[in-house]
Amino acid sequence: MTRSSVQGEDTDEGTADAPERAQAVRGDGDNGVDGAKDEPEGAALGAEGGTGDGTAGEPDAPRPRRRRRVLRWTAVVLAVVLAGTAGAGYLYYEHLNDNIKQDALNLGDNKVAKPTPNAAGQTPLNILVIGSDARDSEENQQLGGARETFGSTPLADVQMLVHLSADRSNMSVVSMPRDTLLEIPRCTDPDDGEVYPASEGRVMTNQSLGHGGPGCTVATWQELTGIHIDHFVMVDFAGVVSMADAVGGVPVCVDANIHSRDAGGHGSGLKLEKGTHPVKGEQALQWLRTRYGFEDGSDLARAKAQHMYLNAMVRVLRENATLSSPNRLRRLAEEATEALTVDPDLDSVKKLYDLSDELRKVKPERITMTTMPNRYVGARVEPTEDAEQLFRLVREDIALDGKDAKKKPDAEPEPPADPAAPDDEIAVQVRNGTRTDELGTAPGRANTVTGLLVDRGFTKAVADPSVLPSEDRTVIRYPSADLEGDARRVAKSLGIPASSVKRSTDVSGVTLVVGADWREDTAYRAPESDDRTPESAEALNGADDSACMHVNPAFTWS
Repeated sequence: MTRSSVQGEDTDEGTADAPERAQAVRGDGDNGVDGAKDEPEGAALGAEGGTGDGTAGEPDAPRPRRRRRVLRWTAVVLAVVLAGTAGAGYLYYEHLNDNIKQDALNLGDNKVAKPTPNAAGQTPLNILVIGSDARDSEENQQLGGARETFGSTPLADVQMLVHLSADRSNMSVVSMPRDTLLEIPRCTDPDDGEVYPASEGRVMTNQSLGHGGPGCTVATWQELTGIHIDHFVMVDFAGVVSMADAVGGVPVCVDANIHSRDAGGHGSGLKLEKGTHPVKGEQALQWLRTRYGFEDGSDLARAKAQHMYLNAMVRVLRENATLSSPNRLRRLAEEATEALTVDPDLDSVKKLYDLSDELRKVKPERITMTTMPNRYVGARVEPTEDAEQLFRLVREDIALDGKDAKKKPDAEPEPPADPAAPDDEIAVQVRNGTRTDELGTAPGRANTVTGLLVDRGFTKAVADPSVLPSEDRTVIRYPSADLEGDARRVAKSLGIPASSVKRSTDVSGVTLVVGADWREDTAYRAPESDDRTPESAEALNGADDSACMHVNPAFTWS
């Protein structure tokens, strides 16, 4: 990678100069909002004296030591996998349930429909893993956290979507950089009823957690990706060190001697010789938070190191016999559950066990780790066209490793239970969803397609100019089984494939959304599917034990 560090970086690594390329990018920074001016030194995200939301505080305030950023996902994965590893005996510790905190799943106004079950009646599972930088415990403070920021509004500095395929054959993980610019939707805190207005323009995604809790981070993901999220798991960093100890260490690799420490004494302190080494305890923590020393010194390089660590951890959990020790498992379970906040449908050890049982069905070689494709906007990043391609693959439950069985040609669907009404009695709402990240809404498309329908006998078709959604592909939605036949009839009249007819409770009647694939012309031509994972997602296979982090020559030693 050639990306550079962004402003708002982990403050545990100090304010000293990063590699030259990183320094150049930092000078182009903004404060997390499109078009905003550069932040003064010391006013980066989470700096002492700042607000923690990207707003500057005292310009000369020192930067806090925030060691635990970008590693809490490890605790989540451990808790889930270990629940399955421990077995029935693990479930007897009912008091563990009291350790697990819970919060509402989705605080937004809009809901995304669940995926349609496959032929076997199975549906995918989507779990959002959130890492909070909360400094709300003595343990968290000891592992790095400014005393002055104790109890401040936490930020969702780690966000990873775990997608388990409907047939449980593969798993995909999509990480979103914490400083991605996007729009946070309106969220309502269920505890006190406080309403957080939608953001004015784009702000950093990690601010979503402060808008009522993790349910607003879920709502933000769903708005951006169109992916229905079934669960979330949020975790702080307390207990991560001892978790690595409990599994006997996690093997990691560097291609040269590394010491993450610059001339000013800033860095994670990680010191390893070239080669593969098991890390545990404080050294595991150092690996997960190291930025200075890996590749170009960016947060993206750090995310790559996290993926390698997670892959190795999964392999260790499957292979390491020391996990059969009841005492170790009990200690690990205590620490993991105390670090968790989950949605109400995951609020017990038993439920975590059931989820882990599903996750363990996937072999490491069918796990694919990715980072949301992005490009820099000043010192922040935004999703690219490839990001939408990645989101579509997840939405459509297409394996990111390209190993899905070849799909058979679409069979003729079963006749609907309720046949279609006569064409002139079918009410159809037509909406213009042609807007994309790069192109504005194509004018007049709803009216044009409405005219086509009227000409073909659907005299009750009307254009709905009040809603301007964004859809990559033209879709027809219907709310209930009695309207399925009507929706299919509309699709057939326009040459829209049956696979684009979806049941959804988000509409009140047959609704045709003209997508970006039909911005012009009167004849609809379904685009050919490109189901390849974009190269810019930098996919890493879960069974790859040969991956090695590249060490920046400025941070090596002999």
